[in-house]
Amino acid sequence: MTVDKETTCPKCGGNLKYYDSVKRIVRTKRRLSKYVVVPRLKCQSCHSIHRNLPDYLFPYKQYESDIITGVLEGLITADTFGFEDYPCEMTMLRWKMCKPDYL
Repeated sequence: MTVDKETTCPKCGGNLKYYDSVKRIVRTKRRLSKYVVVPRLKCQSCHSIHRNLPDYLFPYKQYESDIITGVLEGLITADTFGFEDYPCEMTMLRWKMCKPDYL
């Protein structure tokens, strides 16, 4: 959900309003990490809070969406140059075994 594209609550259809923001870690290739600020929006009707994730992040995942998608499509393996040390083989296997609906 993004502020520019969607300003309605996915639960009840009410209006979302900026509530606050939180820091979130993002892991990239070559073991680099960075923090991004993720705004949280609150529904004016049901009072639920939703995180407004950028397009390059998936819910509940720390790795960039390009890395996760590459692993699931078979483009990134443990032997791929630039990715050989990150993420680990067990993480890649877990992504393949438990592919969520949003991926």
